[in-house]
Amino acid sequence: MGHRVVIAEDLRMIREIFENAVTDASEYTLVASLPTAAEALSYIEKYDAELVIMDVLIPGSMNGLDAAARIKAVKPHVKVIIVTSMPELSYEKRAKEIGVEGFWQKEVQEQPLIEIMNRVMNGETVYPENTQRISIGNMMSDEFTEREIDILRELVTGASNNEIADKLCIEASTVKMHISNMLQKTGYHSRLELAVKARHLGIIINE
Repeated sequence: MGHRVVIAEDLRMIREIFENAVTDASEYTLVASLPTAAEALSYIEKYDAELVIMDVLIPGSMNGLDAAARIKAVKPHVKVIIVTSMPELSYEKRAKEIGVEGFWQKEVQEQPLIEIMNRVMNGETVYPENTQRISIGNMMSDEFTEREIDILRELVTGASNNEIADKLCIEASTVKMHISNMLQKTGYHSRLELAVKARHLGIIINE
């Protein structure tokens, strides 16, 4: 019997792709394939496994990163590979903070999933070499500065300049300047258009 694997993915077609990758490899055994992260966590708490492959944006009471944090807290020996199709810039950072061993971008696929699985089970920590880049207006998503991303994350919530300034402990005039710079770089005409595009493209996803 190979390494025991749990899959958590809500899209049936994608879940079947992951299932096939696991079952086609003799060194792995699929023990559960579930549509929510909460069910994957519950399975791990009851039955254990050696590897969890889990999407981030998944319906239910918790997302994949929240579930990964819980898994690492209760069963630190269980290795986790987070998968996502979204370019949300905070996902990799949080996954690393949690201690997730692998991160696989569906849209980029620098390496086949089975290769990531093998490297993770061999004790490696495997993250993409390149951040997923998508165009937003006249620029690329990785061209935002860290401060611009902080402000954009608040802007997506509908916050005013003063509210953003209070949240980030900066001056409202500084917020206004950064928003103006982002509009100039993207070519968008309003803060609303900028916020809507950032959310629609998956660059900013506030849970």
